[in-house]
Amino acid sequence: MDWNFRSAEELAAALRAGEVSSVELTEAAIAGIERDDGTINAICVSDFDRARAAARHADRALRRGEDRPLLGIPVTVKESYNIAGMPTTWGMPQYRDFVPAEDAVQVSRLKAAGAVVLGKTNVPVGLQDLQSYNAIYGTTNNPWNHGRTSGGSSGGSAAALASGFGALSIGSDLAGSLRTPAHFCGVYAHKPTLGLAAMRGMVPPPEPALPTEADLAVVGPMVRTARDLTLLLDVMAGPDPLTLGRAHEVTLPPPRHERFGDFRVLILDEHPFIATGAAVRAGVNRVADALVDGGAPVERNSPLLSDVAEAATLYTQLLFSGSVARFPVDTYDQLRTRAAELSAHDQSLDAARLRGLVSSHRDRIELNNRRELHRLGWRRLFGEFDAVVCPITPTAAFPHDHNPDLLERRIDIDDVEYPYFDQLVWAGLATMPGLPATAIPAGRSFEGLPVGVQLIGPMFEDRTTVRLAELLEQRIGGFRAPK
Repeated sequence: MDWNFRSAEELAAALRAGEVSSVELTEAAIAGIERDDGTINAICVSDFDRARAAARHADRALRRGEDRPLLGIPVTVKESYNIAGMPTTWGMPQYRDFVPAEDAVQVSRLKAAGAVVLGKTNVPVGLQDLQSYNAIYGTTNNPWNHGRTSGGSSGGSAAALASGFGALSIGSDLAGSLRTPAHFCGVYAHKPTLGLAAMRGMVPPPEPALPTEADLAVVGPMVRTARDLTLLLDVMAGPDPLTLGRAHEVTLPPPRHERFGDFRVLILDEHPFIATGAAVRAGVNRVADALVDGGAPVERNSPLLSDVAEAATLYTQLLFSGSVARFPVDTYDQLRTRAAELSAHDQSLDAARLRGLVSSHRDRIELNNRRELHRLGWRRLFGEFDAVVCPITPTAAFPHDHNPDLLERRIDIDDVEYPYFDQLVWAGLATMPGLPATAIPAGRSFEGLPVGVQLIGPMFEDRTTVRLAELLEQRIGGFRAPK
């Protein structure tokens, strides 16, 4: 039997029933990687010897009757997480030899839950791209079309899942880095509520792993079935045990509804800053049609929705405001000069990026105040709706583009070009206020590429969007393995 594309839930049941061993699952996953990853390049650092040892240990634990949530299940980990004894580079050549001494808190949780770690998955340099390539490990290709990107920055994890290299993976998300690769590769991902899952040890080298609070970034699960999101999210959720001496267990409220027809949903498919490609619009409409057919109350607009253009501008300034802390002084001064020359009437995203780069502490306080007003708006919106369905990016996976000047790059949306970074506005819709968002497969483009959408939900009600993802999977289907 081919186990490599089975869900983690199915593998756990088979392991408990004695139908398969962890050693067999691990060897099957390794064989798949050795056979197919030469063309995909998802696994940038393998750890097969320790994986085999962990699988043998898991089998002994299973025979003793132990029952941990991930016991014996092969998984992968995004390269940016520290794993003791393995390099953590974030794709930066100057740190190719950096090897941390201890595991990231989420790697520790995976291992405590019994997972078998196969290795690390590829990332872009500094995690700062919607593509996954770097000078150390090369380029990760999309399993559906090797000339296309797998996404970034968790592109290696999404490509690994779509290729059958492990049942689960963990990634991170600041600008769609979980959701965009899931959308491009046809898998599931969940961006948790800001602060729900501890991030210690998911840190650029050679910085120490400190229990600091993130402003926009989160860590989260990537899987092939919606039900596996709950399995992995339950392992990952909870604060860092180093903060205030708290244990990492956390209790999230149950989903607002169990029945499909009870979910009240707002559909968005237009953005003032960027067009929505036909393939993505079709994916959003496919989900909308399924909701309507299932009896769910669906709306296409609401006066409760905050200004989407202002939200995109605010997100862009917050995103770029932390990018210049280590810039040389002369470079920073040049940016300040350019920003001072901007017209007060220039409300473009390019202007927002520049203003964000040179924002002062006073500016940052004002940005945070404006963010809180948007959070208030979302709370009011979720008094009337349970989820918002919208794009993740405007297109399916695009061709590899390694132009070193990211500001020169363009994204082609139905034969019209837009600035490359403008496609981040949809991801930022959930990131800026810190809301949970679940990425789900929603069909194929006319070229046969996967298309996904995101389900945005109320803060700390992660189980609501995950449950809706499960119900949608039953109605419209989910992951399909590339041919």
